[in-house]
Amino acid sequence: MSMLTPPGMGGKKYRITGDRYPRMRRPRHRRRIVLTLAAAACALGLVGWGSLQLIDVFGGKGATAQAAPGKKKCSPVQAEQARSRAQAARTPLPKPGALTVNVLNATPRSGLAKKTADELAKRGFKIGKVGNAPDGYDKKVKGTGIVLGAKAAAQGPLKMLGTQLMGAEQKTDGRKGADIDLIIGSGFKDLTQKQDAERAVAQLAHPAPPPAHDAGC
Repeated sequence: MSMLTPPGMGGKKYRITGDRYPRMRRPRHRRRIVLTLAAAACALGLVGWGSLQLIDVFGGKGATAQAAPGKKKCSPVQAEQARSRAQAARTPLPKPGALTVNVLNATPRSGLAKKTADELAKRGFKIGKVGNAPDGYDKKVKGTGIVLGAKAAAQGPLKMLGTQLMGAEQKTDGRKGADIDLIIGSGFKDLTQKQDAERAVAQLAHPAPPPAHDAGC
């Protein structure tokens, strides 16, 4: 009797027959682990992609791309005003004592130039010529007056002198000298009150920031 013959079999030999054999299947818990890892990888990928989109929108190119279509374009007038404000902010305001003012009377009222020149001198301005306006302006200035000077004086000296006569028109010509003119017009009554002129000078020295809708001009 063979040692492999079970007890009680009497030494008989048996043969296994049939054409089916047991299949070796992979344990099911391994499949769950693989699927779980794949799902986690997909979830992490989606979270990373979403984060990149948010960064683009709120801090990068996306923000610029979304803001650009709604940005209001500046008109030529607004653009010029914005440039003037920026240039004025960069130009230091001169002191009254650094300016020489010619006071010229374009009205038929006599003595007006002398009286105005005396008041400007009290406020610290240097006085140049005092007399009647030239023919090009005599009896032709309808408003309160004109402050006139070289183009280089537009942002500093003329604005400074303009604070002393509110409503005066500012103009430039081709002169080479640094003197500026105050031409008194038919609408003139008196210079701006001294305290009001001082406030206007302070505003020029420390201009307010441009409006929000002009900031991009």
